[in-house]
Amino acid sequence: MSLKSNNKIETNTYELEVTASAEEFEAAVQSAYMKARNKINVPGFRKGKAPRKMIEKLYGENCFYEDAVNAMVPAVVGGAVTEAGLDLVAAPDIEVTSLTKEEGVSFKVKCITKPEIEISDYKGIEVEKTVKDITDEVVDANLKAIQERNGRLVNIEDRAVENGDTVVIDFEGFMDGKAFDGGKENGFSLKIGSGQFIPGFEEQVIGKNIDEEFTINVTFPENYQMEELAGKPAEFRIKLHEIKATELPDLDDDFAKDTSEFDTLDEMKADLKKKLEENAEKNAQTDAENKIFDTIIDNMKAEIPQIMFEQRIDNLVRDFEARLAQQGLDLPMYLSFTGMDEAAFRKTFEDQAQKNVKLRLALEKIAKLEGVEISDEKVMEEINKMAEAYKIPVQRVMSVISPDMIRTDLLCSEASKIVKDSAVIK
Repeated sequence: MSLKSNNKIETNTYELEVTASAEEFEAAVQSAYMKARNKINVPGFRKGKAPRKMIEKLYGENCFYEDAVNAMVPAVVGGAVTEAGLDLVAAPDIEVTSLTKEEGVSFKVKCITKPEIEISDYKGIEVEKTVKDITDEVVDANLKAIQERNGRLVNIEDRAVENGDTVVIDFEGFMDGKAFDGGKENGFSLKIGSGQFIPGFEEQVIGKNIDEEFTINVTFPENYQMEELAGKPAEFRIKLHEIKATELPDLDDDFAKDTSEFDTLDEMKADLKKKLEENAEKNAQTDAENKIFDTIIDNMKAEIPQIMFEQRIDNLVRDFEARLAQQGLDLPMYLSFTGMDEAAFRKTFEDQAQKNVKLRLALEKIAKLEGVEISDEKVMEEINKMAEAYKIPVQRVMSVISPDMIRTDLLCSEASKIVKDSAVIK
């Protein structure tokens, strides 16, 4: 492998010219032949016994070239990137510019690198901490929420639907007089006011009675996931089967005994207030630390490749999908409930992704400026902790998360401590 040139073509973007010799290419072609020969049938030869020249004569001299080049790329391109001293943030874009048996292979490799970071004034940052006052009204509101969680649904027979009721309905959606896919359900349970359906649907169920059949008209949001429905008017034909209301338990000593470890409501409220005050203190501390980190981001200068933000959004979306799966949902179902398309959904993570990426880059730079070092022993200690926590082998952890990534995480953690310890929280 030979790195012929290394040119910076724009900010954080480099173009490498790399070559592999004829000898290296021949070795790769021979290796590709050895791997493929058992799958190739050649008349007159047992499977796997046909000579390479015979196969090339039958299928063309270049029949192993693609596999050979693909096999060469990791070592050839990886070696060139290392020689050039580039720290990539994404897989490089690789183009084969020439390929001959006599002269080998030439590649053009476009690389996007981690940005240069400038940061100042990261020590002694001053921020204010505001702790929320836990009043009796706040305690009562939280007690009310506990009461509602412990309510039970009871059937209503003598009145129409009200906001907050849960109804059981059959519905079918029509557009231009024709039923559309996914618009029909029988025995569906819907809490009115939950916002589970598209805007305007739930409101039109209010005031209807059991066994009533009626039609409602809505317009799908412009960014609705199903493009054939987005922005279009639709009619839903509905039959109402049941109305249910939430019956709340009385707030008394029996309620305290049933829902907590306390014997009286006063004891329960006192404990609730204490926990709310502790949470308020923790939240205030977290908010103050977030202000510190926001200041760090403001004090950082960098031209960050867009791909780094997109990668972070990808991770956030995967985390969200994992949480949905725990609830028995998937992303397409969630998008249909919210009326968002995938682009709009990804955009909801944009601000968080930008903050995450900027803060990590800033902390990496601070760790470097402060001379923070993480030993191999410390990295292995962290890997062992993860293996123990997830009950999986150490090698499995290392196959999913590289030691270098764990080292960077630890560097950022130490840099974060340096910043927070030096901050002035008023």
